[in-house]
Amino acid sequence: MLKTGEGVVLKFEVIVKDDERAFLTRDGRFERLLAPGRFVAFDPRGRLAAEPVKVVRAELAADRALLLARTHPEVAREHFEIVQTGASEVAIVSLDGEPKHLVLPNTTRAFWKTVTRVEVERIDTAADARIAKRHLDRIDAARSPFVVTAQVEAHEAGLLFIDGKLTERLPAGRHAFWAIGRTVKVARIDTRPTPLEVTAQEILTRDRVGIRVTLTAFTRVIDAEKAALAAGDVSNTVYRLVQFAIREAVATRTLDEILAARDTIDREIRAFVTARAGDLGVEIGEIGVKDVILPGDVRELLNKVVEAERTAKANLIRRQEETAATRSLLNTARLMEDNPLLLRLKELEALEKLVEKVGRIDVHAGAGTGGFDALLQNLYRLRGSGEPDAAKPA
Repeated sequence: MLKTGEGVVLKFEVIVKDDERAFLTRDGRFERLLAPGRFVAFDPRGRLAAEPVKVVRAELAADRALLLARTHPEVAREHFEIVQTGASEVAIVSLDGEPKHLVLPNTTRAFWKTVTRVEVERIDTAADARIAKRHLDRIDAARSPFVVTAQVEAHEAGLLFIDGKLTERLPAGRHAFWAIGRTVKVARIDTRPTPLEVTAQEILTRDRVGIRVTLTAFTRVIDAEKAALAAGDVSNTVYRLVQFAIREAVATRTLDEILAARDTIDREIRAFVTARAGDLGVEIGEIGVKDVILPGDVRELLNKVVEAERTAKANLIRRQEETAATRSLLNTARLMEDNPLLLRLKELEALEKLVEKVGRIDVHAGAGTGGFDALLQNLYRLRGSGEPDAAKPA
C-alpha cells in the first residue's frame, strides 16, 4: 500500500496465487471475486479488503455460497457447485473424477468449481435401501452413520432386517444399505457344525449322590430364518436345553445306573434336545457325556469296591485253576489205578527228579541185600495179579 508523508493510505494492493481466489469487499460488502495476479486499486479511505481462499478441490462455507447465490448469482454459477439434499436423498460429490464427499440428507454443501471439475450424483434412498455396488465403491462407509455394511461369508447366512422386520436372506458377499429414515440390521448366522461344550454342573442323583457331568454336543443351524426369529441367542438357548436334558436323565437314576448306562443317557439327552431344537432351526448331531466327576469320598469308596471286586475275581480264577488241577490229578490217579505200567512210569519219573537233586549215589552189595542185581530187579519189577514177576534187565 502506498502511503503519503502524513501516513494516509492512497492505494490498496493484494496478490492472489494461482490456486487461490480472493473475495474483494468494500465497506464489508462483497464487490467482486479476484482472479490470480496482482490487484491494485486507489483506496484513500481504506474501504477495500481482500480475503484470499484456496480453490483447488476445496469446499467453502455453505452459508456464504447461498448468500452470494442470492446477491450475485452470476458469480455463484461460475465458481460454486452448491449441493442441497432432501430428507431421503444423498449425493456423491466427485472432484476431478474422484469420489470425495458424501452429502447426507437435509444438508447443504458448496464446492469450488473454478479450477476443479465437480460432479454430483444424487441418490434417492427411499426407493431402495440397498446401495448399488458402483455407489458402494465410491462411498467411505466408515465415515457415514447412514450406511450399514456387512460382509457375509460363504459359511454364513445373512438376514436383512428393516425396521425390525425380516425382509431378505442375503447371499455371501459384501452388502451395504442406506439407514436413512429406517433402521437397518444385518444378522450373520454361522451354518457350520459347531461344538458345544457343557461345563461341569452339579446334579443330585436319585440315591442322593452329588455328581458333576460334562458333555459335548455338535449343533448346526439348518434354518437361519427360524433361528433368528425364535431365539435371540441360539447357542445359549441350545446350551440351556442340554443342561435341562442332563438333569432330566441323571436325576432319575442312581449312581450305579448312571455309570452303567452312559450310552442310554446319551440317547435320551439327544432325543430330548432334538425334539426342542427343531423349533429353533437347529440340527443336533452327536451328543456324548465326557466325564462323570464324583465327590472325593465317593470316589475313594468306589475305588475300594472296584479293588475288592478285582480281588474276588482273582480269587475265583485261582480257585477255578486249583479245581481244574485237582480234577486233572484225579483223572491221572484213575488211569494209574487201572494201568500198573503207567504207575510204574510215574514212579520212575519221580525217582528221576529225586536223583537229579542227589549229587552222589552209593550202592552197597552187602550180605542179604542181593547186591546191585537185586536193586535193579526191584526197580524194574512189575506186579501183576498179586505175584512178583522179574523184569528182564535192560
